[in-house]
Amino acid sequence: MPPKKPSVASRRPAPAQPVSVVTGGAGFLGSHLVDVLLARGHRVVVIDNLITGSTDNIAHLAGHADFRFIKQDVTEYLYLPGKVDFVWHFASPASPIDYLELPIQTLKVGSLGTHKALGLAKAKGARFLITSTSEIYGDPLVHPQVESYWGNVNTIGPRGCYDESKRFAEALVMAYHRQHGIPTRMVRIFNTYGPRMRVNDGRVVPAFVSQALANKPITVFGDGSQTRSFCFADDLIKGIVRLMFCDKATAELPVNIGNPHEMTMLQFAEEIIRATGSKSRVVHKPLPQDDPKQRKPNIARAKSLLGWEPKVPLSEGLKPTIAYFRGKLGLA
Repeated sequence: MPPKKPSVASRRPAPAQPVSVVTGGAGFLGSHLVDVLLARGHRVVVIDNLITGSTDNIAHLAGHADFRFIKQDVTEYLYLPGKVDFVWHFASPASPIDYLELPIQTLKVGSLGTHKALGLAKAKGARFLITSTSEIYGDPLVHPQVESYWGNVNTIGPRGCYDESKRFAEALVMAYHRQHGIPTRMVRIFNTYGPRMRVNDGRVVPAFVSQALANKPITVFGDGSQTRSFCFADDLIKGIVRLMFCDKATAELPVNIGNPHEMTMLQFAEEIIRATGSKSRVVHKPLPQDDPKQRKPNIARAKSLLGWEPKVPLSEGLKPTIAYFRGKLGLA
C-alpha cells in the first residue's frame, strides 16, 4: 500500500519558539522568572551586570540549550541578533542598602537602562514589561494603595533615588507606548520574599530571618507599628507573567501585584521567631528617614484584569525561604 499522505494538521509548521530577554535576570525575582519562561518553552537571554545579582541564582541553568547569559550593564547600548518577542525589564538595585551605596547606579538603570531596554523592544517589535514598585507611592496618604494614587514622595530623601528612578521609568514607558505604539506592561511590586534573596540586602525578610537563625536580637525600627504585606515570589511571578500575556484593553496601565494581608513589623518579627524556633528577642532602633508607615496593595485591578490573587500563605512561603537562608548561612 502507498504511504498515507500527511494530514493537513501534520503539515502545518511548528509554532516559532518565543524569545524573551530578561534584564536583571540573575537577581532574586529575575531568576525566578527565567525558570518559569524556560519551563514554558521560551528561549531566554539574561542581561545582568551582577552589581546586585549573582550567577549563583542561574548556575543551575548552565548548559541549558535555550538559555544564554550576557554580562553587561543595561545602561549601555543593547544589541542582539535575531528576533526578540518579549523584553522583561527587571534590572535595578532594590533594597535600602542599595539606595545608600548605589544611588547613581539606581537612577541610571531606571532612566538610561529603561531607555535602552525600550529601544531594544522597539527595534525588535517586542512586547515590553517593566517592574515598577510600591515605592512610587512613597509614604502613602491613601491606604490601601490603589493604582490611581499619585503618591507622597520625598524627591531628595535617601530613598528618592529609587522612588524617582521608577517614577521616571513609568513615564518613559508610557511615552514609548503612546509615541511608538509599543505594547507595554507595568507591574508595581509590593514586598516580596522567597529563596534567592541576598542575605545582607537590608530588606526586612533577610534581616529578620538571618538574625533569628543566629539567635541574635531582631532589629525592629521605631515602635514596630508600621505595616507591610508580604507576597511569596512564586505568586508574584505568576501575576507578572499573566500581565505580560494579557491582551485586554487597558493592560498597559499599572497593576499592583502583592499580598493584601497586612501586618505590623512586630507581628512579623514574632512570626519569624516562631517559624525558625529562634530564641531571639526584639530590640528597637530609630526609624529611618522616610520609612513608610503603611504599605498594603489594593489588588482589585489584578483580580479583574488578570484573575490573579496570591495563594501561598506566609507560614508556607517561609518554609523554603528559611531553608534557603539556613543553607546560605551554613546552618543546613
